[in-house]
Amino acid sequence: MKISKLECAAVLLAAVFFGFTGGWFLRGASQAGPVRVETERTLSQETPIVFTPAPSPAAGTELVDLNTATAEELMTLPGIGEKRAADIIAYREANGPFRIPEDLTRVSGIGEGILAGLIDRVTVSQKEDVP
Repeated sequence: MKISKLECAAVLLAAVFFGFTGGWFLRGASQAGPVRVETERTLSQETPIVFTPAPSPAAGTELVDLNTATAEELMTLPGIGEKRAADIIAYREANGPFRIPEDLTRVSGIGEGILAGLIDRVTVSQKEDVP
């Protein structure tokens, strides 16, 4: 029995078709499955967040003016004792009034740490305000 060219072409075409179809179905077998994303859960805050303002100097404490304060008034500031209060007054008398509260670090014994603890409780009067 002899196969004609047309039958040979049909058999070859069928083999290619079955090969392509088999490859098509098997191509994803070695790949990972799709990723599932859960979108039904929502985030919630169990306890509410309440922002409270920092205590202001007007709430129970008055500002101490570095240019006019007495030693007793300066000693009410955190980190300022009798010696540092005397040093502040001596610096003020020797160098004139403070221009800004940060000038306090120029006084011997007062650094950034002490300044940070009392910066919200001090003020400086302007030159024309000082008696």
